Amino acid sequence: MANEIIIPSPGESITQVQIAKWLVNDGDTVEKDQEVVEIDSDKASFPLASPVDGILKILISEGETVQVGTVIATVEEVKGNAEPGRKEKNIPPVKSVSAKINIPQESRKKSTISPLAEKILDEKKLNKDEVTARFSGKRVTRKDVENFISSITAVKEPVTSWGTGGSRETERKKMSPLRLKLSERLVAVKNQTALLTTFNEVDMHKVQEIRSRYNETFKVKFGVTLGFTSFFTKAVTTALQSYPQVNSMIDGTDLIIPRYVDIGIAVSAPKGLVVPVLRNAEKMSLAEIEIRIRELAAKAREGRISLDDMKGGTFTITNGGVFGSMMSTPILNPPQSAILGLHKIMDRPVAMDGKVEIRPMMYLALSYDHRVVDGSESVSFLVKIKEFIEDPVRMLTGGSDPVQLLLDIET
Repeated sequence: MANEIIIPSPGESITQVQIAKWLVNDGDTVEKDQEVVEIDSDKASFPLASPVDGILKILISEGETVQVGTVIATVEEVKGNAEPGRKEKNIPPVKSVSAKINIPQESRKKSTISPLAEKILDEKKLNKDEVTARFSGKRVTRKDVENFISSITAVKEPVTSWGTGGSRETERKKMSPLRLKLSERLVAVKNQTALLTTFNEVDMHKVQEIRSRYNETFKVKFGVTLGFTSFFTKAVTTALQSYPQVNSMIDGTDLIIPRYVDIGIAVSAPKGLVVPVLRNAEKMSLAEIEIRIRELAAKAREGRISLDDMKGGTFTITNGGVFGSMMSTPILNPPQSAILGLHKIMDRPVAMDGKVEIRPMMYLALSYDHRVVDGSESVSFLVKIKEFIEDPVRMLTGGSDPVQLLLDIET
């Protein structure tokens, strides 16, 4: 019995997708829920899995663009070990792995092995107990075994030179729908907004001091490290309370000013830039921000980011500093009116109380739509973020001086 793999609707207004990559070969035996193909749409990439155990027949090749609802493959359901029609991947032979793997006794919990995984173990003459112990009680699948074999053989691809010997070769490949859509949106932003950028610099000394002092305790309690992005996210959500215009967007002849803050965090994914959203970030603690950012970043890197993860957003933060960028002018993520760019932290000499000190400094860049945000608002907003980062305790008081609040002398 043949079961069809059909292109589902990735979201409203999307009618076409591209077959990005087949993860298995035509004629391979696949397991139920095993991911077999990656699909690209103009908003996100996502995998499709096999509905049953069986033999895969590919109907649409990689790179082809198809309509939503198209049947791109079938899986002929089989029982047992699926001996007929199985194609093996080119997995190098393995002599013995018993001396190469040191597995603690406490991790040797009983695991179950799928029939296909067991068949590969038998063919490669691998010790089943050593392999299953590595997976600590989970069901061992064919993919687990193949990854295990790849890790222990460690076969390196030959290194080839590029651009030597006077070569004039070129490579042509289709742009993914995601890249094409991103290109259209970037050009539209330049043509349809009054884009300006204002700059400032911030002393990261206090934040670095907090991280050095509390990071281990924070990690033990919440299971995540204390990063810089969470501080800036908290600073942005607090500063927007004083400058709500920066959080607004144009809709026709109306100006929409949300009373909430959905922060988009720009993430570099294998298929291109994506911007997953932290919803109601103004209500989140630093730990909640860090946990959510880690979840969304992992989904983006693994190609599992969904349209729901990227919907909306009222303000965006992008961090070029992780790639070494010292300064840049970030471009808006429409229909938002502003985006904050973070950059590399560098030790620089600065004047402090009449003397020169070496401080960890970062340039900040705020790009904004001048149709919505005035210059004074943009500068004041960025100064407010600078104040919060240089004195993080102020974020607890909405920007007020904690000592003045204590003395009840705030003006």
